[in-house]
Amino acid sequence: MDFLLSGVAACGACVFTNPLEVVKTRMQLQGELRSPGTYTRHYRNVFHAFYTIGRVDGLAALQRGLMPALVYQFSMNGIRLGSYGIAESAGYTRSPDGQLSPLRSTLAGALAGVIAAVTSSPIYLVKTHIQAQSAAEIAVGHQYQHEGMLHALVMIHREHGMAGLWRGAISAVPRVMVGSATQLTTFSSSKEFFGNLGIFPKDSWQVALSAGMTSSCTIAIAMTPFDVASTRLYNQPVGPEGQGLMYKGLLDCLAKIIRTEGLLGIYKGLGASYFRIGPHTILSLLFWDQLRNAYARWTDQR
Repeated sequence: MDFLLSGVAACGACVFTNPLEVVKTRMQLQGELRSPGTYTRHYRNVFHAFYTIGRVDGLAALQRGLMPALVYQFSMNGIRLGSYGIAESAGYTRSPDGQLSPLRSTLAGALAGVIAAVTSSPIYLVKTHIQAQSAAEIAVGHQYQHEGMLHALVMIHREHGMAGLWRGAISAVPRVMVGSATQLTTFSSSKEFFGNLGIFPKDSWQVALSAGMTSSCTIAIAMTPFDVASTRLYNQPVGPEGQGLMYKGLLDCLAKIIRTEGLLGIYKGLGASYFRIGPHTILSLLFWDQLRNAYARWTDQR
């Protein structure tokens, strides 16, 4: 049940935050391996990106890739939050004296993230391709021409086999490990902190909301460099054998970005990342916490 509740919570958040994911993806691909000032900036900031995409691609484009995004969020977060919830319920995240252990929480969050990242990688690959697709006048990054999620999965499998569907999965592991460990650890510790303050009723949604707001700030800073690299690796063009034509892997990608775009290149789209990660973290963790509390009350009444 933890897996189902976690997946539903993440999907609820995704409906609201997918437009920010589209904007984030475009901004992270903008000026790929180009020195600052040598390319046209189609998206100057988050708000300008919303306006530009809506004006050129149409308002519906702000929800581009919603279907793979929902599938990805359900599978990835269902596995990630569900696994962590089981570890938390079993007491594995606490020390022998019953106190929350930062080390155990971090390890549990990271392990849950790794399992989820590898399992859900093909859907994330397709989601990135579709969200990057745009009209030629505002296009950034390599442009795939997928007609939808199923079409994309079939075409990738037909051209590159099963290995092609999991292209970039290993490089995505550090991204989700860092994000998951940071998110779940800071959420659990923040929730315990706000609960102990006694300013909100026990098990109140306000405790979860406050913990989610704290968690979102930390994850945006820690995760963005890996998120930028992951977006570039998934969206790069590939050769006949399925090999990336721009990057060999995570470290090569980060090195090339820093060398050509500067250190700030790995934080490209940080504002968009926060605006997306912040609400998504808050909403998904809030929904997750409230659904778990509701399910616990329901089972107690049976």
